[in-house]
Amino acid sequence: MKKLGLLPKLIIAILLGILFGNFAPKWFVEIFATFNNIFGNFLGFSIPLIIIGFVAPGIGELGGGAGKLLAITTGIAYVSTLIAGTFAYFVSSIVLPNFLTVGQLSVNATNPEEALLPPFFKVDMPPIMGVMTALLIAFTLGLGIAAIKGDTVKRFMEEFQQIIEKLISNIIIPLLPFHILGIFANMTYAGQVATIMSVFAKVFAMIIILHLTIILVQYFIAGSFAGANPFRLIKNMIPAYFTAIGTQSSAATIPVTLRQTKINGVDDGVAEFVIPLCATIHLSGSTITLTSCAMAVMMLNGMGTNFSIMFPFIAMLGITMVAAPGVPGGAVMAALGLLESMLGFTPTLTSLMIALYLAQDSFGTAVNVTGDGAIAILVNKISGNKLTS
Repeated sequence: MKKLGLLPKLIIAILLGILFGNFAPKWFVEIFATFNNIFGNFLGFSIPLIIIGFVAPGIGELGGGAGKLLAITTGIAYVSTLIAGTFAYFVSSIVLPNFLTVGQLSVNATNPEEALLPPFFKVDMPPIMGVMTALLIAFTLGLGIAAIKGDTVKRFMEEFQQIIEKLISNIIIPLLPFHILGIFANMTYAGQVATIMSVFAKVFAMIIILHLTIILVQYFIAGSFAGANPFRLIKNMIPAYFTAIGTQSSAATIPVTLRQTKINGVDDGVAEFVIPLCATIHLSGSTITLTSCAMAVMMLNGMGTNFSIMFPFIAMLGITMVAAPGVPGGAVMAALGLLESMLGFTPTLTSLMIALYLAQDSFGTAVNVTGDGAIAILVNKISGNKLTS
């Protein structure tokens, strides 16, 4: 079981959850409900720590090499992420209502958790601070690290980030399949899982189409700007795309992304600067997945999804996901605070969101790294270089 990747474990957990929800006695499902309550509370406690551990060191690293090229690359990456999320919002607004009914999972359109079995007992784990407080502290520390020459705080935050990465990779991620199993067992027992499963497949298909579309847009822009054939540029990046599907990590795919970007004719110096940087700051694929999944969950639960609600969420995603660790689910972990504070997600909805996102995480990562190559082409042209192939 240890040799299985996260996605197979999640699939097995979902199937077992449905099986237990259909055939297990009530007390057995309540055991998982109790685990889910404890794990969900622990996740809530961890969210401010995750935000500080991700965002502060990420911003500090960006500022450490301040310069024109850094500002240009960061700006293009953020705009790309923003466009991808906005594109996902408008497509989801049009497509999702065609195959799901608003409020399908809500109970009297007020509390979607009323239909679920309660835990045997609850263990409160209040977070040490609110989400917005954590964000403000992270921004302050990150900008401060970038502004001062000392490295004491920087080293502390880098070590703190390593602790948070260990927390995610050694505790949260291994326990997630059991959490997802419990969520699906409870939803099946409550008669909600048929709706969820039918939506899962359709949302997944829509997101893959959005992913492929945004890659085409990115390379048509880059190819037009640099005077190159976009289809040839995309063809050269295919190895990076499939490597990312396997690794589920932008950071782990850097060597392949870098090699393929150089094959596209980008200057070595530009490629060696842009690709590692974009591996931490460019998340167009992840933003598409998060935006689409969040809107599906919100619609199912009768929550509003208008642009005035979703655009600030998309804008903040591009910041909070900076330097998300190279572990499966890093982006959604960094986004949990925004889901709760900006979109009003409850612990149950957050868990459902994690399941939806992780099932498609590798494809979002593949879009992220493929798009990095397009940004490198743009920066290469802005820097006065021509593609050499």
